Amino acid sequence: MLLGLDIGSSSVKAALVDDQTGKCVAQATYPDAEMPIQALQKGWAEQSPEMWWENTVNALRILKGNHPQGFASIKSIGIGYQMHGLVTIDKNGNTVRPSIIWCDSRAVAIGEKAFKDLGQDWCLKNLLNSPGNFTASKLRWVRENEPELFGKINKFMLPGDYIAYRLTGEISTTETGMSEGIFWDFEAGTISEKLLDHYQIDKSLLPALGDSFSIQGQVVNHAADATGLKVGIPVSYRAGDQPNNAFSLNVLHPGETAATAGTSGVIYAVSENNRFDPQSRVNTFLHVNHTANLQRNGILLCINGTGILNSWLRKNFDPDGKLGYDDMNQIAAQAPVGALGLSFYPFGNGAERVLGNKNPGAMLRGLDLNRHDRSHLFRAAQEGIVFAMAYGFEVLKSMGVNTQVVRAGRANMFLSPLFRQSFVNTLQVPLELYDTNGAVGAAIGSGVGAGIYESFPEAFRGLNLLQTEEPSPKHIPEFREAFSRWQAGMIF
Repeated sequence: MLLGLDIGSSSVKAALVDDQTGKCVAQATYPDAEMPIQALQKGWAEQSPEMWWENTVNALRILKGNHPQGFASIKSIGIGYQMHGLVTIDKNGNTVRPSIIWCDSRAVAIGEKAFKDLGQDWCLKNLLNSPGNFTASKLRWVRENEPELFGKINKFMLPGDYIAYRLTGEISTTETGMSEGIFWDFEAGTISEKLLDHYQIDKSLLPALGDSFSIQGQVVNHAADATGLKVGIPVSYRAGDQPNNAFSLNVLHPGETAATAGTSGVIYAVSENNRFDPQSRVNTFLHVNHTANLQRNGILLCINGTGILNSWLRKNFDPDGKLGYDDMNQIAAQAPVGALGLSFYPFGNGAERVLGNKNPGAMLRGLDLNRHDRSHLFRAAQEGIVFAMAYGFEVLKSMGVNTQVVRAGRANMFLSPLFRQSFVNTLQVPLELYDTNGAVGAAIGSGVGAGIYESFPEAFRGLNLLQTEEPSPKHIPEFREAFSRWQAGMIF
């Protein structure tokens, strides 16, 4: 058996995959309710790394109870995790402060200043991105604003690195992870010392570097006692949630594209070239299968406010919890395409990279109190999410990304027929849905990293296509018209 962990900002998911068939045999999620995010100031978002570990322990205990025989035969562990977070630990291995997570906006100004000071041409050529609101800029924020805490930092790491550390006692990261933090120089093929010097970050604070697919440590005694795992099981794969999601869908080669629509919405396209957007509205990182001899980058479009908008509507329109997402989908389908001119802008979950790191907040435009009801509101929300993704998809196309088909797991917003129809007809690409998720992908990745699988095709023999959604020539014009009207309303 292979174990995969998906450390999200909403919950921790664990999956057992049969290494012989590639099929998932058991899953567990903890907690049932979404993990809290602390926002002490506007634009801030923090979580406790210890909370992630406690929820990992609970998810594993549930998984063990659901499938004790399989749990006892785990051969390797893989970890997927929420990207761009900053975890800091002291010399005793204790966290110095809460993690500044992916949707936190406090470091935007720091990244923008670095973009100018380092030179836009150099940043785009070498980093393929503006330093922006990524992990490096967040660490610089701590240095500037919390110097006493910064002085206690022995190592910084990413969220998945922290869980691997709690399992193995090893402090390490990956090249892919360092690229997502904007520490990577793509021209030099190594950590960017120029960026470290500019931010006055001592190189000794970096964790040890390793490959995504490699033995990164083994489960130690105290972790085994807490989780029920056997001592010595190797952690052999690690990747941020979006590269890992793409991997789970067997998206590994140029022209292949993955999507997710969970808390955030993402389109992730693989390229063999060092492509960049001059405005850094989409971002390029090393993909999980990148090597010194095989250039593989992932170009990521992210919309922060996706499933979180749908969950916000549910909580506020149905505080008693009687309205399920299926009910909301059916209600939304009662409204026509374009929701009678009602436009929802789902930008209410931190600074949006696709908007140049602006944080305008979520907005509703065109509300007519005599014509619109909740069906129009629910539909406008789903269409608004798709339209925001389509807006970024146009940026990808302008960079030369040629997407023939998008692959996604049949989960979250992609469970909605209305969302799927809006997606394929607005983006004008087919959509393939598979029976996989981030935890399953992490488990399969661990099989590759541990040498249980000799090749990627062998690892993905259990991947099952569930359905395909095709654009409709009949409906494309009305969706594109609604999208154009939505775009015209972006006056922030």
